[in-house]
Amino acid sequence: MGEQSLGRRFRWLWAAYAVSTFGTRLAFDAFALIAVLALHAGPTEVALLAASGLAVGAVLAVPLGAWVEFRPKRPVMVTADLLRCAALLSVPVAFALDALSLGQLLVVSVVTAAADITFGAASGAFLKSLLPPEDLLAANGRFEATAWTATALGPPLGGVAIGVFGPVATVLADAASYLLSALGLRAVGGTEKRPAGPEAGRGPRRGDLRAGWRFVLGDAVLRPLFFNTVLVNALIMVSSPLLAVLMLGRLGFTPWQYGLAFALPCLGGLLGSRFARRLVARHGQRRILLASGTLRACWSIGLAFVGPGTAGLVLVMAVEFGLITCSAVFTPVLATQRLARTPQDRVTRTLTAWSITSKTVTAAMTALWGVLAMATGPRAAIAVAGVLLLATPLLLPWRERAREPHPGAQAPGAPQPDLPR
Repeated sequence: MGEQSLGRRFRWLWAAYAVSTFGTRLAFDAFALIAVLALHAGPTEVALLAASGLAVGAVLAVPLGAWVEFRPKRPVMVTADLLRCAALLSVPVAFALDALSLGQLLVVSVVTAAADITFGAASGAFLKSLLPPEDLLAANGRFEATAWTATALGPPLGGVAIGVFGPVATVLADAASYLLSALGLRAVGGTEKRPAGPEAGRGPRRGDLRAGWRFVLGDAVLRPLFFNTVLVNALIMVSSPLLAVLMLGRLGFTPWQYGLAFALPCLGGLLGSRFARRLVARHGQRRILLASGTLRACWSIGLAFVGPGTAGLVLVMAVEFGLITCSAVFTPVLATQRLARTPQDRVTRTLTAWSITSKTVTAAMTALWGVLAMATGPRAAIAVAGVLLLATPLLLPWRERAREPHPGAQAPGAPQPDLPR
């Protein structure tokens, strides 16, 4: 299926997504790098910065999920982009005035985390309303390939930019990307009907979001996937700030080497996302979900053995390549299951509830791992996370369950991908 068949509105949406994704990947771990290189923060401070931003941002996003459900999605997405742009711009301004602090980085991370959750939930529903069901898998393939391309190119270029222009250069570029994304979303054009529902016209209410959690926890297929993905994502992410401190500090890697270590493995993401559809067509969604979900838990333990020099760099890239390849197969299959089983009038609340839970658990565990790293060292804390990951496949839905979707949802065979942020 060619690009033209998806229409002009999708092309603008895709362009907006591409530019913001590239900006985000260019600023890969930017706050951690700024904290280490400019503010001389230690592993505990870096971990707490990452954890606090996610946690408070998730709390702020709680009432927004239900409010967005019954409102046009594109204006919400534009507003979220502009809010992230303004928040990120404050960082280079403060740095230029020699007034940047960990407190400001925390505030900016809170704002961007809340906007990320809101944008992600709105974008999933918007994509579902923009394209017919038969085009959604093709669209998801474009977004997935774009994400991994940006992830492959962004971190090393960001490392070079930091080396040449200073530690806040990539934050400035990320802010500009959100502005361009907002302009692209405005160019999508067309009219968007105001979603109808009993909650239409009401203000945000925290209780409304409970419908998302109730639906997920009441679905026999989504419930184990929910617990598995939340825990796996958290255990993967807790190692990120610790690995940054270890590689950039004790092991002496430069920012561009650090970026390269996470960029080249993204070729595995392109490989995995390209073959996901073929694997599902040959073996079925359930088998691929279980296989890729199991395999993605087997790699992170290797990060505990990273050493200095070329050998350490190669080890990190090999571990990340395996992890990313398996995750790139798992993620679109999960997205298909989740949206296929979710009724139209609960998509935003379900995605918001899922995202808030994931970010909150990740935040809490990142803070806990920061304390653990202070007591045992970053390498030992990374090892503990890797060992625990090996047990997470037990949470996958191994028992054969009824696969009929919830009443009002689309048939499981109709691909329903998320629009990544």
